[in-house]
Order: sequence, then C-alpha cells, then structure tokens
Amino acid sequence: MIRVVIVDDHPVVRGGLRDTFAGAEDIVVVGEAGDGAEGVERATELAADVVLMDLRMPGTDGVTATAALRARAPDARVLILTTFDSESDVLPAIEAGATGYLLKDALPDDLMRAVRAAARGESVLAPSVTQHLMGQVRRPGAGTLTDREKQVLQLVANGSSNREAAAALFIGEASIKTHLQHVYDKLGVRDRASAVAEGYRRRLLT
Repeated sequence: MIRVVIVDDHPVVRGGLRDTFAGAEDIVVVGEAGDGAEGVERATELAADVVLMDLRMPGTDGVTATAALRARAPDARVLILTTFDSESDVLPAIEAGATGYLLKDALPDDLMRAVRAAARGESVLAPSVTQHLMGQVRRPGAGTLTDREKQVLQLVANGSSNREAAAALFIGEASIKTHLQHVYDKLGVRDRASAVAEGYRRRLLT
C-alpha cells in the first residue's frame, strides 16, 4: 500500500482528495495536515510514502515544508498539488526536492497515476510546468553529459521508468541507475524531477 499524507489548509480540499483515493486498492490516506509544519510532523510520524503538498498555506509554506521533509524523511516523495504554476512557484518547489508538480484541476485518474509514479520515485510534471522549465535560460556547464547520459535523461523526462528506459536502450536496469547517478552528480541535483528541471534549463532536453 502507498501511504499518503495530504497537506492543505482547506478542509474541503483535503476531504475531496481523501474521497478521490477511497476506492483505490493500493493507496491509503493515513493522515492530513492544515499547514506545512504540521505536514512535516505528520508525514514523518506516519512514515508517508507520498505527501500531497499545497504551496501557499498560512505559517510554513509548501516549499519550506518540502525542503524540511526531504531532510528529515528522504524516502518520502513530495508531490506538489496547487493552483499556481508560474515559474516563481514551480522552480523553488522542484529545487526544494519535490518529486512532482501537479495542478488541482488534474483528473482523479491522473492524480492516482501521479501518486503511484511518485511512490516509485518517478518525476511527474503538469504540461504547463514542463513548458516553464523548457523556457528557462541556459545555465553554464551544459554539454557535460555523455550521449548515453543525455539519452537516459531524455527518457526520464518523457516519463519512462528505469525498466522502460533500460528496455528502450537495450541495457540493464543497473546501468540506467548508474547513468542517472552520473547525471545527478554532473547537474548538481539529488533526484529525477530536479534532473529533468535542470536538463530543460540547460536545454539538454527536447
């Protein structure tokens, strides 16, 4: 079972999300919180696999909470779920360690798929968020990835799992993991979502 904690300052939103997952056989909502600080505590105490995190809340905001949670419970995946998708909202959240970024108008099926993907450590980005990342100004240091590393990063950006990427490139999953670790090291990031974001910023991805 994928253990989910919902962090949002609106009780109606939390109730709606809880109802969305009520019929899922592999997802269970184990707790909820009304602000970022409480969300970090609840997610840590309840050993959450995925945390649905709102961005703008009274007290501790979603970006600050995401960074704190990544430090305290690095195995927990943070999936930002918000109504805001401007660059000033998206980039700090991903840089803080969010695994994915979705908007609240996402369909229930899409949301459930996103939670499952996040639990596997895969990046999940709303289309509008991807567009923002593609439009970022190129940073110094581009071109440091090998052709194979760029291929792996492109497959990750396209939503492929490690297994799917391995099959596409006719190599083993262990090799994919090794290539990804090299990508993380060269781009100065810690996870898949941040690698994809940095790849778009450096225009290494199409």
